[in-house]
Amino acid sequence: MADKVQGQLTEGPILKVLTKLALPIMASSLLATAYNITDMAWIGMLGAKAVAGVGVGGMYVWLSQGLASLARMGGQVNVAQALGRGDRVQAGKFAAAALQMVVFFGIVFGAVCLIFADPLIGFFGIEDAQTLQYAKDYLPITCGLIVFSYVNITLTGLFTAQGDSATPLLANMVGLLINMVLDPVLILGIGPAPRMEAAGAAVATVGAQMVVTGVFALKIFCSGRRQNVLRSTPLAGRFQKRYYTSVFKIGWPTALQGSIYCMISMVLTRMVAAFGPGAVATQRVGGQIESVSWNTADGFAAALNAFVGQNFGAGKMDRIRKGYRISFATIAVWGIGMTLLFVLFPAQISQVFFHEADVLPVAERYMVIVGFSEAFMCVELMAIGAISGFGKTKLCSAISIILTGLRIPLALLLGRTGLGLEGIWWALTITSMMKGISLHVTFLRVLRRNYKSVNNML
Repeated sequence: MADKVQGQLTEGPILKVLTKLALPIMASSLLATAYNITDMAWIGMLGAKAVAGVGVGGMYVWLSQGLASLARMGGQVNVAQALGRGDRVQAGKFAAAALQMVVFFGIVFGAVCLIFADPLIGFFGIEDAQTLQYAKDYLPITCGLIVFSYVNITLTGLFTAQGDSATPLLANMVGLLINMVLDPVLILGIGPAPRMEAAGAAVATVGAQMVVTGVFALKIFCSGRRQNVLRSTPLAGRFQKRYYTSVFKIGWPTALQGSIYCMISMVLTRMVAAFGPGAVATQRVGGQIESVSWNTADGFAAALNAFVGQNFGAGKMDRIRKGYRISFATIAVWGIGMTLLFVLFPAQISQVFFHEADVLPVAERYMVIVGFSEAFMCVELMAIGAISGFGKTKLCSAISIILTGLRIPLALLLGRTGLGLEGIWWALTITSMMKGISLHVTFLRVLRRNYKSVNNML
């Protein structure tokens, strides 16, 4: 007999099911965006050099997310499909295996960043001494204690796979409140607190992440054994090799995709650094502002991933098709709205983060250029979530890596024209459009193939 969790995503009105699952995830993603934007807004008061330094350190936080996404995607897809088959015991073992893997990854990555902080920062070729110092203050703290962020990312996926998106929302909301209080206090030295500047932003972020981990842990141990598969599974236990290999098999393409995507961005940042700290700060802050779009789309993609995973496990292909159609309409409207916001109000957005007269025009042009790609980027992320729900993570990664890789030669080509720095921005926009179209078409093809497979089995 199928259990209650399975029925949450495989039964009932599709729009209601998707909305109930997606809205808290999207809200959680917006909170995650608010984390970063809050940091950038306060750090922006220290000047563009501080923003650039924190941006350089933050690149390695982003690079490390590939390891976390391996455990999250591998765990989420396997747990969702196991629940779709009605097997809670197996789902719990997949979840515990994913958590064990991500803790190991976080400890190893943190140690590497602490040992090799100077050469890692030196990669970007930044010569300004103050900018370098900000980066050195920020990176060891955020990356050295990255394990808490890793655990939170993975737990968010595991809760979502079970149809529970409310708990991640609650946990992230508590963390955001902590971060919003600590940021100004530690960055600017309000009251008895010392003025820590970039290091203060790092301490505030890590402190908030620790609290989020605590909220997740409290929820797990206060849940009934039938409410959460992690409650009845020994998290420190040893499981058969197949659980770890299955999580790795599903998750590694996503991890590789995320890591290569970040590496490509690091190369582009090195190219941008030739135009000065203001250009680097613009790219960093611009990416954080863009995350309002892609974090929301990624949150919806996470809901669709769990929805597709459970319904694929239950063999309900018509339900998947209808769910994707509803999701596409929703996310396309959101993306178009973000495009209009970026293109019509670039000055107003830029003035929140930048206060130097020479940096504002650069930031405004960035907002307009990348704004044209927002709808395509949202569709790209939604399609990746849906395709991955079938377990086809390799296909998603291959398409994304190839098209993202085109950014470097395209940026080199356009950057040598009269466009200069703006040529690099246009390389981002053009490739995002290509990815959105390609991955949407790919999902439709994967859906048709699986329709045929299910019909042949009947």
